[in-house]
Amino acid sequence: MSALIDFFAQNSSKLLEQTLEHIGLTFISLLLAVLIAVPTGIYISRKPKFASGIIGFAGVLQTIPSIALLGFFIPFLGIGVQPAILALFLYALLPILRNTFAGIQEVPASVVEAAKGMGMTQRQILQKVKLPLALPIIFAGIRTATVINVGVATLAAYVGAGGLGEFIFGGISLNNSTMILAGAIPSAILAIVFDQLLAFIQGLPAKKIAQVMRLSTFALLFFSFTVFAPQYFIKGLKAGFDPEFYGRLDGYPAIQKKYGLSFNTLMLNATLMYEAIHAGSVDIISGYATDGRIKAYDLKVLQDDRNAFPPYQCAPLVRQALLEEYPELKEVLNLLSDRLDDNTMTELNYQVDFLKRAPEKVAKEFLQSQNLWKEDQKTGGYRVKIGSKMFTEQYILVYLFDQLINGYTPLDTDLKLGLGGTKICFDAMLSGDLDLYLEYTGTGFMVILQPSMDEIDERIASEEKVFNYVRDSFATQHQLQWLEPLGFNNTYALMIRKELSQKKAWHKLSDLITIK
Repeated sequence: MSALIDFFAQNSSKLLEQTLEHIGLTFISLLLAVLIAVPTGIYISRKPKFASGIIGFAGVLQTIPSIALLGFFIPFLGIGVQPAILALFLYALLPILRNTFAGIQEVPASVVEAAKGMGMTQRQILQKVKLPLALPIIFAGIRTATVINVGVATLAAYVGAGGLGEFIFGGISLNNSTMILAGAIPSAILAIVFDQLLAFIQGLPAKKIAQVMRLSTFALLFFSFTVFAPQYFIKGLKAGFDPEFYGRLDGYPAIQKKYGLSFNTLMLNATLMYEAIHAGSVDIISGYATDGRIKAYDLKVLQDDRNAFPPYQCAPLVRQALLEEYPELKEVLNLLSDRLDDNTMTELNYQVDFLKRAPEKVAKEFLQSQNLWKEDQKTGGYRVKIGSKMFTEQYILVYLFDQLINGYTPLDTDLKLGLGGTKICFDAMLSGDLDLYLEYTGTGFMVILQPSMDEIDERIASEEKVFNYVRDSFATQHQLQWLEPLGFNNTYALMIRKELSQKKAWHKLSDLITIK
C-alpha cells in the first residue's frame, strides 16, 4: 500500500492528466450513443418489425474485440481520440438502444389509450406519457453503458488517445503491479462515481433532469475540448511508442539519456504502431531489429550510433521442474541453438507479416531446410504448455518448438498464443500455467530482474555477461532455466519512413539531435 501511495504522489500530475482524458473519452462516446440510440429505440418501438434486426446489429458490434475494432479504424481515422471515441460509441449503443425500446414497449397499453382519449397527439403521448414512464429503464441502460465505457476506455491507450490505460498496460509490460493498480483503481472509482451520479440525476423530477442534463452536456463538452485539443496542435516529430519501450530504462529513457532527444509521444499498442506510421499518423516508432514489418512498410531503421540499447538474445525459458521430469526435452529444445541469425529471423517475420503466410507453415519450412523436421509422434503424452507474447516473431518461434517437441519426443503441446506481455508470460511460468516461452536476455535483465544501476553499467554492453547474469539469477531465484540462445539479437530500434529519411538525410539517431 505504501508503494502505491508513493507512486500516486510521484505521478500525481500524470494521473490527473490521464483521469481527465478518461472522463473525456467516456463522456463524448456516451453522449453520442445517447443521441443515436435513444431516437433509434423510439423509432423501433413504433416499427417493431425492425427491432430484432437493429438490436441484433448493435449486439454484433459489441462482440467485436476492442483491439480489432481500434485497429480497423486506424487506416481511416488515424490514431488518437477519433478511433477511440468511435469504438467506445459503438460499445455503448446496445444497452441504451435495448433499454429504450424495452422501456417504451412496457408502457401499459391502457395508459396510452387513456392519453389518446384525452386528445393527445402521438408526439404528446411520447413526451408526456411514454418517455417519463420509460425513463427508469432508459437510465438503467445509460448507467450500464457508462460502466462498460469506463472499463473499455482503458484500451484507448493502445491508439494514443490517453486515459488510465497508459498506467495499466505500462505496468503489465514492465512487470510493475503498482503501476497496474495506479490505473485500475481510479478507473474503478470513476465507474462507481459516474453510476451514482446518474442514479442521483435519475431520482430528480423530470424538469430538473432535463436542466441538469443540458447543463452537464455543455460543461463536459467544453471540458473535453480543453483536454483533447492540445493533441492537435503539438509541434515537432510525433512518436508512437508502446508502453514497455516508453517506461523501460533501456527504452525511451535510454534514448533521452544518450542523445538528449525528446519527442511528442503517443502510447500505442505494439502492433498498431506500424499501421500508424504507415498511415502517416506518427513520424517515428519503436520496434525490433528483426521485425519483418520494417521491410513490409518500407521503413528506415536509424542507427543507434551511441549504443543506447543493450543486447537482446532470444532463448527458451523453461521451468526447471519440467526439465528434471523430462531430461530429454533439453536436448530437443537446444536443436535450434545458433540456427537463427538476424537476417534469417527478419525473413521469417517478413513472410508472415507481409506475405501473410501462416506462422506454422513458415516454421515447418524452416525446420525442413535445416533437416530438423519430423512427423508428429501423436503419442498423447504430457502436454507442454508453450506461451507467446503478442507479436509475429513469437508466434513463429512457438510453432518451431511445438513441432520439435511433437516430432522428437512422446510429449504433446498446448499452445497459448498472444499473451499480453512480459509480466503475463513470466507470472504464468511462476504459477505453472506455462512450461516454456521465448524470452530475450535484455528483457529478463532489465524488466524482470531489475538490477541496480551499477550492475546494469557493468554488464549491459556484453551479450555474454547479460546472458550469464540472467541464466544464474533465474535459476536461483525462480527455478527457471535459460537454454542456449537461438542466434539472433532482436534489439530495440527506432525507425521512420524511408521517404522522410531521404528527405531529411536522417540515417542515425544522432541526426535527430538538432530537431526542435
